[in-house]
Amino acid sequence: MLEGYERATSVEEARRRAGAQRRIVKLASNENPLGSSSRALAAMRALGDLNRYGDDAYLEMRERLALRHGLSIENVVLGHGSNEIVKLAAETFLYPGDEAVLAVPSFLLYRLAISLRGAAAVEVPLRDGVTDLEAMLAAVTPKTTMLFVCDPNNPTGTAVEREHWGAFVDALPAGIVLVVDQAYREYASKECVDAIAGVMQRPRTIVLRTTSKIYGLAALRFGYGFADRETIARLDRLRLPFNVAAPALAGAAAALDDEAFVRRSIQNNETEKVRLAAAFGRLALHAYPTQANFHALAVPVSATRAHEDLLHEGIIVRSGDALRMPGRLRVTIGAPDENALLLDALERLAARWRA
Repeated sequence: MLEGYERATSVEEARRRAGAQRRIVKLASNENPLGSSSRALAAMRALGDLNRYGDDAYLEMRERLALRHGLSIENVVLGHGSNEIVKLAAETFLYPGDEAVLAVPSFLLYRLAISLRGAAAVEVPLRDGVTDLEAMLAAVTPKTTMLFVCDPNNPTGTAVEREHWGAFVDALPAGIVLVVDQAYREYASKECVDAIAGVMQRPRTIVLRTTSKIYGLAALRFGYGFADRETIARLDRLRLPFNVAAPALAGAAAALDDEAFVRRSIQNNETEKVRLAAAFGRLALHAYPTQANFHALAVPVSATRAHEDLLHEGIIVRSGDALRMPGRLRVTIGAPDENALLLDALERLAARWRA
């Protein structure tokens, strides 16, 4: 039976279970705790009539994105979130009997998109929480059509080393479509892989980005992908007309130019990441080194129990049992006051979990 995507606990559900008077802190979906760019909100408020269809070619936005990365407009496709481009890639290049290689645990949508095409998902376990590029290459067979790499990886937050990336790409057979999902790349250090640079060097490489994370526009559903001209043309042929709404275009365009908001978001993430990592160490709770805006936190009980216990404390996190990461929680790095409440709850619970 096809496995669907298991959604995170909503704030409304948490409030019902934790008590109406308790403050609810949502640290489950890796949203930006600073909110949204004020420029993006202003741009959306300034929109006029919405009774007309826009430009389905999205020429202005595609050109803007291309110029940011030294590419051409023919190298850009837009999506209703980067999720849509994952699905588009699978619909374009995968057929029944094909194989697609992916890491596990990684973003659950890859497996779903593969299954919907009747293809086989070839899963490669992480090595110490990191995508094992060598093992992924070893999993390639003559039936392999596509390979997914999430970097930084969701749900572990880890990133591959840049020094290993070039050799991996060079060794990958040219006919295989390489999908590199970099939804969290803006949070990562400069030393991490920036896969966009390889789009023009290796045809059939698709690199995904989104405004849902660091730009604080998760509700708008705006993502984009980069690839060689032929690959983009094939994706665009299957893209539904007018798949990106005018408010999403306006908000995303403004947010991409709001460098001050991005800097504040990175600063909060870096400061709180260090603070949380130190606290997790004091509590003897292991967390992988993260290059994203979340931690994969080990707990001495089942992930489901830890999730439920924190929920009763008013803290929503993501159970690793739902992410194929048993024994761990995925915990978003929040604002300072949110993280303080999380740590207070963990202080109380850690002793109980080990009793």
